[in-house]
Amino acid sequence: MTNSESTEKLLLQILWDWLREQSLLRSPFFPVLFSLTIHLSCCLPYLCLDLLCSRLTLVRRFKIQPQNKVTLAVASRCLLKIFHNHVCFIFPISVVHWYLRPVSFPPLAPEMQSVLKDVLACLLLFDMEICLWHLLHHKVSWLYVFHKEHHIYTASFSLATEHTGVWEMLSLSFFTTLNPALLNCHTLTEMLFYVINMYLSVEAHSGYEFPWSPHRLVPLSLYGGAPHHDLHHLKFKVNYAPYFTHWDRLFGTLLGENRQRKSRNTETFKRL
Repeated sequence: MTNSESTEKLLLQILWDWLREQSLLRSPFFPVLFSLTIHLSCCLPYLCLDLLCSRLTLVRRFKIQPQNKVTLAVASRCLLKIFHNHVCFIFPISVVHWYLRPVSFPPLAPEMQSVLKDVLACLLLFDMEICLWHLLHHKVSWLYVFHKEHHIYTASFSLATEHTGVWEMLSLSFFTTLNPALLNCHTLTEMLFYVINMYLSVEAHSGYEFPWSPHRLVPLSLYGGAPHHDLHHLKFKVNYAPYFTHWDRLFGTLLGENRQRKSRNTETFKRL
């Protein structure tokens, strides 16, 4: 084992030992508090940018649809929806899940290589599941009724990430929980997957494109990111996969970067 691997293992073990000592981690309240805290923490930086966007040209230049403004009323409506979904639905379901599948706390933390492999596998599985779910709910008219609420906004923004109906919220939560269980992931890996998955989901809905955005860091346009998903909200019938682009390439529903720029210059905005 190299010095680098030893350091990574030690850091993961320190983190895992600290988490195991937290009594809240064993509480039925932990899943909903963890979910709400991570989600709002991911949204907060983009929400601050939304508030500054109309005042600062520097911020506005990075906004994908700069003519669109996130008002206090819209933000408040989304926040109320988020709290309502978490309190009324995620909390009781997480309590049942906590009771039926108690969290395991093995003494040893996972290896860094195992964490990276399992998190990537979970992301790829989630991307495939949601792409198929998403495509189906757009193609079948009676299923679209359950997804339509998420398409109220033709310009996405961070708080709109979880502005969904109950069915969609439960579906996303199911796949998020299912994949680590299928892959028998370590509890720490499962938590890290949730944090990364939530950040990527919020970033995809953020409405901002920066030089350091995730899609710019992944080569060969394999990852779509915020421009990819923003265009889905705008054009409706393209870019169904939440993160990666290979499924949309396969289904012929991918709208590429050059066509994205052209589309945004000519699109007339409508509410669905």
